Amino acid sequence: MNMEKLKKDEAHPKILQALLNAETSISLDDVLENEMILNMGPQHPATHGVLRLLLRLDGEVVVACVPELGYLHRGYEKMAENMTYYEFIPHTDRLDYISPLANNVAWVLAVEKLAGIEAPPRAQYIRMMAAELARVASHLVAVGSLAMDVGALTVFLWTLREREKILDIWDILCGARFTNSYTRIGGVANDAQPEALAKARWFIDQFDPNLDECEKLLNTNRIFIERLDGVGVISADDAIEIGLTGPNLRASGVEFDLRRATPYLFYNKMDFKIPTYTEGDCLARYFLRIDEMHESAKIVRQVLDKMPEGEVLLNHPKRVLPKKQEIYTKMEELIHDFMLVNFGINPPVGEIYHAIEGSKGELGFYLVSNGEGRPWKCKIRSPSFVNLQALPMMVKGYMVSDVVAIVGSIDPIMGEADK
Repeated sequence: MNMEKLKKDEAHPKILQALLNAETSISLDDVLENEMILNMGPQHPATHGVLRLLLRLDGEVVVACVPELGYLHRGYEKMAENMTYYEFIPHTDRLDYISPLANNVAWVLAVEKLAGIEAPPRAQYIRMMAAELARVASHLVAVGSLAMDVGALTVFLWTLREREKILDIWDILCGARFTNSYTRIGGVANDAQPEALAKARWFIDQFDPNLDECEKLLNTNRIFIERLDGVGVISADDAIEIGLTGPNLRASGVEFDLRRATPYLFYNKMDFKIPTYTEGDCLARYFLRIDEMHESAKIVRQVLDKMPEGEVLLNHPKRVLPKKQEIYTKMEELIHDFMLVNFGINPPVGEIYHAIEGSKGELGFYLVSNGEGRPWKCKIRSPSFVNLQALPMMVKGYMVSDVVAIVGSIDPIMGEADK
């Protein structure tokens, strides 16, 4: 970076001031003379998206860091306020686009809580299966890309191979591999076909040995272990203070999981462990995601064993879209469909917050209704946005090369960070 240009540039005065404030009683002249200001991103392969990190360096040691977000800002919260609750379902796929089905589930659960309705049991079991497969798919990408960031390419190809099998399940289940839009207010778009359930069971049966193979390759890779061990440490107290949730919080020793703390769907009937590690470093975050994938596979197997028969869409004409067969054959259902599509579900006046345990942490939606067909106010609590707040704590005192490993261990997705 041209230091004279930086000194004169007033495009980002607040960011520069924040960087200087990391160490008090230091001037910009001192920084320019003795230290280096370095831009990492927003166009950088190791930032996992359009994330800019402004680093203050003493040699190759990071003195301070200011993350700058917003390059991918698409105004999803404001968009939600200008469309019906149904219309926003496809947009949730584009938040954390590595686990879109989990976003679908989080949104419809929030809307159902606002409207005071509940999906049939079979639909809730299907949602659980979808959410846990989404968690596995997300963690596979997280582990594979972290390994690739620090130089282990083979595992990235192996984890993508396993993720492709999950996408095949989704293709059978809802006809889409990536942006699924499968859930509906009051249930799911269609019942889970026997082929999809059989494919899911086959995947779970063969998954654990394949994941063990990936883990064995990484755990015996000395370079991979040494790049992560003791790097990017954050204590349990700091993690709680900064608002971390999900794997990044549990890797610091805090056993907090919304599936147990505030159960939703039928997680209270599932037998699974909540893995935790106390080290709080990049290696602990890697180990934790591996353990969580094994636990998610266990949950999916239980869901398949316990899934009841029955309807997958609630019969509630003023809140839930009728089935196509009824729309085409009955005038009343046709009218309800017309009203719901054009004017929305019109939930009661009030406000709610509902969150699920997403793959990256607490994914929540705060909705305010004024009784009309679209939210008066929508606020998305996206875990990637909150988790990135911890970067200045995690990178301080480590090398520039460690920043790559630390960002990968946080597993941010900028689609939901910038919203």
